[in-house]
Amino acid sequence: MTDLPPGPLRVMVVDDHPMWRDAVARDLAEAGHEIAATAGEGRAAVRIAAAARPDVAVVDLQLPDISGVEVTRHLVAADPPVRVLVLSASGEQQDVLDAVKAGATGYLLKSAGREEFLDAVRRTAAGDAVFTPGLAGLVLGEYRRLAAAPAGPDADTPRLTDRETEVLRLVAKGLSYKQIAARLVLSHRTVQNHVQNTLRKLQLHNRVELVRYAIERGLDQDG
Repeated sequence: MTDLPPGPLRVMVVDDHPMWRDAVARDLAEAGHEIAATAGEGRAAVRIAAAARPDVAVVDLQLPDISGVEVTRHLVAADPPVRVLVLSASGEQQDVLDAVKAGATGYLLKSAGREEFLDAVRRTAAGDAVFTPGLAGLVLGEYRRLAAAPAGPDADTPRLTDRETEVLRLVAKGLSYKQIAARLVLSHRTVQNHVQNTLRKLQLHNRVELVRYAIERGLDQDG
């Protein structure tokens, strides 16, 4: 995906608590963003998103019909896909992992401050993985555990360029695109292009799968 313009974003808010949903929408509107839609149920959110075409969906996990994880899975598989920032009261490991595996770009606890939330929405729209501090390590730790399982043969793995491998190594270490760009003295767009090229070559679908691939090959380790 390409960079979004620096102006206002179209954001959908999905939460079954009306007061919380309204407060989140108000914070976004006051920051200059457009509220594409709001929804209090998962199925309604999936249906509305097709017409509202938001850049980002802010999704709670606990919904009265289908879960926020299921909503996330539908939204990221839509055409065009919607980037999802989960905003939840739960910091439980399984909830975080389920959301990320469903395709969520970020996961923020509801205890986050207003500025942290608004920054997370902007970064989610740009494709950066965004997590409440501590949760990123949890996700990486889980993929390191999965990486310990025997891997199948990969003799047909496409060759990456030296620069793609360098970017992949930093992705595996948990750096954001902005941090990678600063480290390698590249533009944010160039880093995104390298990541997209790598995803295409490896036939992977998102950054989470890319991190697992890199960790399985020890690219997150120094040396």
